[in-house]
Amino acid sequence: MERLDLLSVALGLAALAGVNLYLTVFATGLAIHFHWITLAPQYQSLEVLGNPWIISIAGVLYLLEFFADKIPWVDSIWDAVHTVIRPIGGALLAIQVLGHPSPALTVIIALLAGGTSLLAHTAKAATRLASNTSPEPLTNIGLSLGEDAAVLGGLTLVHFSPLLALIIFLICIGAFWYFARRILRSIKGKLGVSRKKLDEPADRNMPVQ
Repeated sequence: MERLDLLSVALGLAALAGVNLYLTVFATGLAIHFHWITLAPQYQSLEVLGNPWIISIAGVLYLLEFFADKIPWVDSIWDAVHTVIRPIGGALLAIQVLGHPSPALTVIIALLAGGTSLLAHTAKAATRLASNTSPEPLTNIGLSLGEDAAVLGGLTLVHFSPLLALIIFLICIGAFWYFARRILRSIKGKLGVSRKKLDEPADRNMPVQ
């Protein structure tokens, strides 16, 4: 049971890192540093996240993401840059949870955690891309705040019930992939309409100034 909890915490943090890596590290580091949570003996390897330098760097990067995430198309560019960063960060977090596993287990966990982070990241990036086809910025702001709240709520759930947290994360990711086709069709449709408008010739009846 203890090993299952360790794996659940590892993959749970990886999933949250796929949504917002910097907030995951920043919030976890703060909670450890100020003793808002007490780490069980099997999670002592996570104590490094409470290092002031790690907290400061994660906090600055989260602040940048906080603003970039709320600007249409800038958020998609930010997501594109983090397509590699988030899965790697999620894999490193998962390995850190397990402490010093054997080399073979390290590779297995890195692959599982990296894949989990990549799935969560893809779900976020695709949703943002769909929202960017809408001209108003309120959708982006709402999504960004909702994602931050989900990460903080997810971290709380991971702390109190790791296995339940992992199950909920996997259900959410699975639900996204179930509806992914509709989201992609919506994106293609809106982009097609925009391209058609751009390709239309100018109205020749317009008076020449």
